[in-house]
Order: sequence, then structure tokens, then C-alpha cells
Amino acid sequence: MNPMDIEKRSMEIIEAELRLPLPEEIKPIVKRVIHATADFSFAETLRFSPGVTGLMRGMLKDGATIVTDTNMALAGISKAALKKLGANAVCFIADEEVAKEAKERGQTRAYVSMERALALPGSKLLVCGNAPTFLFPLLQMPILPRDIAVVGVPVGFVNVVEAKERLWESGIPCIAAMGRRGGSNVAAAIVNALLYGIPGVRP
Repeated sequence: MNPMDIEKRSMEIIEAELRLPLPEEIKPIVKRVIHATADFSFAETLRFSPGVTGLMRGMLKDGATIVTDTNMALAGISKAALKKLGANAVCFIADEEVAKEAKERGQTRAYVSMERALALPGSKLLVCGNAPTFLFPLLQMPILPRDIAVVGVPVGFVNVVEAKERLWESGIPCIAAMGRRGGSNVAAAIVNALLYGIPGVRP
């Protein structure tokens, strides 16, 4: 079987075994996350702000910059889809200046990376799959920017649950995986599902 046939068959199996009825707007995203993780619990833990999938796809079509918290999440996003859309995706976590500043300030590189992301011009899709501290500078802002949306799916035990709950309660347009589960692969799967849902991006 070629890769596309394997993916198609996998999606058919997921559809057949999915027990929770899902709105058609979000189902392709949930299925792609399950495809990436083989974990059906994401059908229950993924939350979507009202209308967020259309909003995020509109942002991507209009040239929003994708900023990830890890190079692993960045690597998992389809470069072919980005190229077709003319979209840009970046990650600052390995930037030498970010590492230097983080050390001097006693902050995490993820925290400083978000500060760099927020300083970028234009609209931004902020993608967090690993480090909850990536979300902190945004959640601490007294006035939230209007030109952002967030994929918030960090994984782990420290500050993870709390960060996602704060994100969800903030009113920022977001897709969030509540609880401890998540990961860079989940973050990339969500972004890819958003990209693939734009007409003409995927054959």
C-alpha cells in the first residue's frame, strides 16, 4: 500500500471506531490527532472555541505566521501544505539570543520565545505542544491581542493542566487539549488538519 492508501484506511478505521458524535467542523481535526496518537481519548479532551476552525483557516489564508514552541512541532507541519498556501512557520526555541536572554532573566526559552512571537508584525497562529511556559507571556497580558489564535496542547505534569485551563478561560480563540495529554505531534497534527481543510492545499 502507498502512504496515501494507508492514511485513507487508517481514517476509515478511526471513523468506524469513533464512538463520540462530533460536529463535522471539528471531526477532521480530531481524527487527525487520533491518527497521530492512536489515542481516542482526544475526542473527549479536545476543546474548540466557537468558530475557531474557520477563523484559523482564514488567518492562514491571509498570511498569518505560525509560531511553534518546539522545533519538533515545526518539523511535523507539512512543508508542502505551507508552500501551497504561501504560509510561513517559525520557531525561536533554538535561537542563540533567546537562549542567552532566558538564562540572564532566569526564564525558560519557551517564555522568551513567546515574547518574540508576540512582537512579530501581523496575525499569528501560536502553537504550543510541549512547553506550557510558552503560553505564560500571552496569558499575563492585561489586554489581549486581537490578531492571534492559539493551538494549546502542551503535555506533561507541571503547569500543564493549569495553563490550558487559563487559556480556555481567557477568551482567546483556541484549540486546546484539556488535561495532561498533548505533545508536539498533536500540535502538528492539528495544524496540518487546518491546512488540509483549505481548498487546494492538499490533492
